[in-house]
Amino acid sequence: MRSSSRLLGVALVAGSLGLAFAIRLVTGAMVETTGLLAQISGTALYASAFYGGVLFLWPRGRPLPVALISLAFCWAVEFFQLTGVPASLSAHSVVARLVLGRVFDPSDLVWYVVGILLAVGFHYLTLCRRTTA
Repeated sequence: MRSSSRLLGVALVAGSLGLAFAIRLVTGAMVETTGLLAQISGTALYASAFYGGVLFLWPRGRPLPVALISLAFCWAVEFFQLTGVPASLSAHSVVARLVLGRVFDPSDLVWYVVGILLAVGFHYLTLCRRTTA
């Protein structure tokens, strides 16, 4: 179970980030948000990728605690944007822009939940269902 959870974590990270960059490529820009689809999908997929990272580091984690940790981190990053520090760092680094964002957007708080719920569903359907069957 532990190695399959780690594998799922890697798959969630790689799949979420790959899909997010593919959407950005199709919509016109790899780094800048070019529209509603890129913004919403990027936010939700960021959250599901973080869920995969938590699952990789904590392979015995059950969906609810992993989801709560992921949500707390994503919301902390979003509220950190109110300080202006991420905007300053993002002006000098593409990595900071991708990880920290630039501007607080209250709708992102909802899209993080959507991304995490998708990851929870994937986690439950692929791994947890085996243990309950």
